[in-house]
Amino acid sequence: MAGYVFALVSVAAVTAVIGLVLGGGPVGNISMLYLVAVLATATLHGRGPATVAALSAFLAFDWWFIDPVHHFSIADPSEYVALLLFLLTAAVTGTLASLLRERAEEADERRREALVLYDVARSLASPDLESALPSAASRLAGALELDALLIRRARPGGGELAIGDAASLAALRSAGADQHLLRAGGADDELGPARWVTIVPPYRPRGQQARPLTHAVPLVAGDERLGTLLVVRRTGGAAFSASEDRLLAAAGAQLAQAMDRERLRRDALDAEVLRRTDELKTALLDAVSHDLRTPLASILAAAGSLRQQDVEWSDGQRTEFVAAIETEARRLDRLVGDLLDLSRIEAGVLTPRKAWYDVGALVEDVTGRLRPVTAGHAVRISVPDDLPPVQLDYVEIDQVLSNLIENAAKFAPPGSDIDVSATVDGDDLRIEVADRGPGITPAEAGRVFAPFHRIARDLRGTGLGLAIARRLVEAHGGTIRVEQRGGGGSRFVFTLPR
Repeated sequence: MAGYVFALVSVAAVTAVIGLVLGGGPVGNISMLYLVAVLATATLHGRGPATVAALSAFLAFDWWFIDPVHHFSIADPSEYVALLLFLLTAAVTGTLASLLRERAEEADERRREALVLYDVARSLASPDLESALPSAASRLAGALELDALLIRRARPGGGELAIGDAASLAALRSAGADQHLLRAGGADDELGPARWVTIVPPYRPRGQQARPLTHAVPLVAGDERLGTLLVVRRTGGAAFSASEDRLLAAAGAQLAQAMDRERLRRDALDAEVLRRTDELKTALLDAVSHDLRTPLASILAAAGSLRQQDVEWSDGQRTEFVAAIETEARRLDRLVGDLLDLSRIEAGVLTPRKAWYDVGALVEDVTGRLRPVTAGHAVRISVPDDLPPVQLDYVEIDQVLSNLIENAAKFAPPGSDIDVSATVDGDDLRIEVADRGPGITPAEAGRVFAPFHRIARDLRGTGLGLAIARRLVEAHGGTIRVEQRGGGGSRFVFTLPR
């Protein structure tokens, strides 16, 4: 209504300008001023008011400025042509201006859709869908001015995400409310573009008040329905426009794709866990067939010898048998513990429980506890007093450092040095364990951290210590590697984020 009022007022204003200011003037020039009113009306209010403005200008010009004035008749027949041309020009000008206005509005709507969809897609690009959904849902709810929004997963235990006031959310969750279901379409769809299909419940209890109309967008990927997007517009508000229908359909498609990516990522993770579990089972079978049977055979042999009644064993021999049983039992306990640790790490059960610790104190604790192991070596510690504390799992990093020092003590010749140092390296804390042993060849360096890999001179080892150390360090977000040391020996280096 405001557009038509504007059309009449603008024509009246131009008529006043012509009559009062210009004093009549040449008719051919004055009539063009009415095009200003027509263009302004078309630009601001569209095609209908522009047509009214053109007709009003035609009549006003004839009434006020064509002889005889104040009559709709025309004295000079030649003026008919001028008036008709003026009407045609005004109508065409108004139509073109209104079309340009419609195109501008459509472009603005498309720009708004693109911005909203970009924000939604950027939020859903996060690998963690649970944390990305609230941001995407809030952006969509704000763009469409929704009272409430509900994303409901189809898979069992998938849960739902709710945004909005309690009353509107209750209406969304109610099974007895009327509902509009969006049927997505496209240019090649026989049923045309996206449209709403109304679903009415079979009955409504007597006396029940009408509830807000809910709109549902199925979240479909391929042939599978992954969930539903439920929305409620402003209470008593207008229906969605065509551009908003497109926006809802596109946002629903993006949500469905994000859920499908999450499902595929979860399936890939499950497949990877199964693959690694199968590899671990194979390695465990290999360990059981050799590494576990060897100490068990030694224990059984020593225990069987002690049970023999027909042989007189000396006290020294009995002591040797008991020592062998104790040594092999400890070896077996160590092997079983390593296998359990590795299986928990591979299954993702063993996760770091980080807190702030002084790395210097940790190094002192580990080297002090391992003095019996390193008794034949000179252990040199180099840790600055101003080393900053680091977030780490004390027990796990203790195990990493213990494994490295024990390996150094095992392979380094008696009397050689074992150097343990810690320094700050950019954004990381660098911890080194260096020895003067035979070293690790470049060919072995790439496989030394693999489970059950043993170098030729470590035939009695289990091949699990370095594999466990690598996984514990990586669980902290760090790295571990082995380097050849100048002058002979190896240097094991692992880093922890500061």
